[in-house]
Amino acid sequence: MNILGISAFYHDSAACLVQDGKILSAAQEERFTRRKHDPDFPVNAATFCLEDAGLTIDQLDAIVFYDKPFLKFERLLETYLSFAPRGVRSFITAMPVWLKEKMFLKKLIYDELKKVGDYNKKEVNLLFPEHHLSHAASAFYPSEFEEAAILTIDGVGEWATASISHGKGNGIKLLKELKFPHSLGLLYSAFTYFLGFKVNSGEYKLMGLAPYGNPESKLVDEYVSKIKSELVDIREDGSIWLNQEYFDYATGLRMVKHKKWEELFGFSRREDEAELMQHEADLALAIQRVTEEIVLKMAAHAKELTGASAICMAGGVALNCVANGKLQNNGIFEEIYIQPAAGDAGGAVGAALAAHYLYFGKERIPEKPDSMNGAFLGPEYYPIDIERALKKYRSVYEKLPDEQLFPKVAEILDEGNVVGWFNGKMEFGPRALGARSILGDPRRTDMQKKLNLKIKYRESFRPFAPSVLAEDASTYFELETDSPYMLLVQPVKEELREELPGEYNGLPLREKLAIKRSDLPAITHIDFSARIQTVHKDTNPRYWNVINAFKERTGCGMVVNTSFNVRGEPIVCTPEDAYRCFMNTEMDYLVIGEYVFAKTEQPEWVQNIEFEKD
Repeated sequence: MNILGISAFYHDSAACLVQDGKILSAAQEERFTRRKHDPDFPVNAATFCLEDAGLTIDQLDAIVFYDKPFLKFERLLETYLSFAPRGVRSFITAMPVWLKEKMFLKKLIYDELKKVGDYNKKEVNLLFPEHHLSHAASAFYPSEFEEAAILTIDGVGEWATASISHGKGNGIKLLKELKFPHSLGLLYSAFTYFLGFKVNSGEYKLMGLAPYGNPESKLVDEYVSKIKSELVDIREDGSIWLNQEYFDYATGLRMVKHKKWEELFGFSRREDEAELMQHEADLALAIQRVTEEIVLKMAAHAKELTGASAICMAGGVALNCVANGKLQNNGIFEEIYIQPAAGDAGGAVGAALAAHYLYFGKERIPEKPDSMNGAFLGPEYYPIDIERALKKYRSVYEKLPDEQLFPKVAEILDEGNVVGWFNGKMEFGPRALGARSILGDPRRTDMQKKLNLKIKYRESFRPFAPSVLAEDASTYFELETDSPYMLLVQPVKEELREELPGEYNGLPLREKLAIKRSDLPAITHIDFSARIQTVHKDTNPRYWNVINAFKERTGCGMVVNTSFNVRGEPIVCTPEDAYRCFMNTEMDYLVIGEYVFAKTEQPEWVQNIEFEKD
C-alpha cells in the first residue's frame, strides 16, 4: 500500500511517502526551491518521494492532505463575524486568496499534481484528516510505544490550537482540544514578534535569547506577573484564555496591539536587527517560563486523562527543546517521544500514517527506537552525482577512503578549522543531524563567535549544539536518555563548568557571552545548558565515526554541530548547494561523501549567491 502525505499552503510545505506503513522518504519543498519556509505545493518534494520509491501517481492508494481547508475557512468567517466591525481591512485582504485558492483546494491540488506527473484523476483517492490529528499521528505512529498520551501544541490548525489524545495500537482517540483564538503557540509567537524576530521562523531565536535574561532580576518576576494578569489566564488543566484586547492576530494584520504592549511592558517593539537590550532578554525569559508552566500543566492533564506512562509530542511548540527538557526532568511521564519534524512539515508524515492506520485500518507493529530512520529521509547523492555537479566550478578535491577520511577530518577540526559535512540522506525537519551539518571543535573559546559571524552570518548570542557519541553523553551532560533529534536541553555536568564572577547575572549581554563557562565553551549556553544530539552508530555510522576519530585524537567525544546553511537560506540539499555555501562563507573545509575540499585550494570564486530570500 502506497500513500503520499502532503503539507502545503501555509509554511514549511513537505511531502512524505509511506509504503505498507513504513516511512520511505520525506522532504521539505524549501530544500529544492531554496526559498526558506516555502509554502507552495511541494512539487519537487513529491516528485522526489515518488521517484525514490519508483512509483507514479496512479500507483498511489491515497494522497492525503494534512488538514481540512473548509474548517479553516469556517474559522476565518466566524472569527471575523464575532469581532466585527473590527478587522475589516484584514478580511478584505484574506478573502480573495481564500475564494481563489483555498475554497477550491481540491482543484488546486489536482492541478499541482500534474506538475509531478501524469495521472488518471478518477483514480486519485484524496483524503483530508484534521490538522491536529496529522500532528498526533506524526508523533504516535513512528514511536516505539504500543500506548501513549499524545500532546500537540501549535499556533492554530482549523480550530484547534492544542490537543490531548490517547494512542493505543493502531488507534488515536481525541480526548480534549483547546480552540482558537486561545493558543500557546500564538502567545509565544506574539512575543517573538514584539522582540523583533520573524513569526513562524524566529521562535527558536526567542528561546535562545531567554537564558540571557537575569534570573535574579525582579523585572523578570514583574514581567511574568504582568503576562499572567493581563495577557493569559492559565487553568490547572493547562488550558489558557488569551485577552484579545492585547492581540491583533484574530482579525488584524499584526500579532499584537503595539500601544497596549508598550504600556504593559514599558518599552516599544524592538526593530528588526536592532541591538538587543537587557530588558528584552528579561522579557524573553519571562515568556519562556510561562510557556514551560503551561506545557507542564498540559502534560500533567494528559497523564490524568490517559494514565499512560509515555507521551508523544508534535506541533510547533514541541520544538521548544528547553520546555521539553523541563518536562523530562519533571518525571510526569517515564518516556517522551517528540516528532523530529514537529512543525507543519511533519504533518505530511502524520497525514500519510493516519490514512494507513485509521482510514485503511492496517495493523501497527511499533519499531525500536522509532520508525523515522534517524530522520534521514531525504535525497542522497553518489560519487558520480557529486563529480558531475561540481565539474563546472573546476573544484579541487582529495578523494579518501573512510579509514583515511575520518582521521583527516578529526585532524582538521582539532586544528580549529570549520568543516561543512555533507553525508548520505538529507535530514527531514528543521535540525541538522549530521547529514547536512557544519562542524567545529567544542573546546575552543572562539568557535561560537567564529561560526556565528563568519559562517552563519547571524546574531552573536545564538548558541550551538553538541553532537555527542550516544555512549558518552552522560559523561558530559545531565542526560540519562537518548536525544537523537536534538530536541532536549539539559545541563552540562557541574565538574566541567567554570566558576563565574559574582556579578555574572547582572552583566550586559555581550560581556556575558565573552566569559568562558565550561571546558566546552562553544556548546555551553549562558545558563550552562546545551541542546544535545546523541549520535548512534546504527543510524548514522559515518557521522559517528568522524566524532569517534575526533575522540581518539583529542579525548573529546563530541563536535559542534550547526545546520549547513547561512542566515535566510534553507539547509543545503545538493552537492552544488553545499559547494556554493562553502565558497560564499569563511568555512575552511568541505567534505562531501569521500571528497575533501580545502578552501585554500579552490579556484577564485566569481559567483555570488543571494542568501536573504524571505
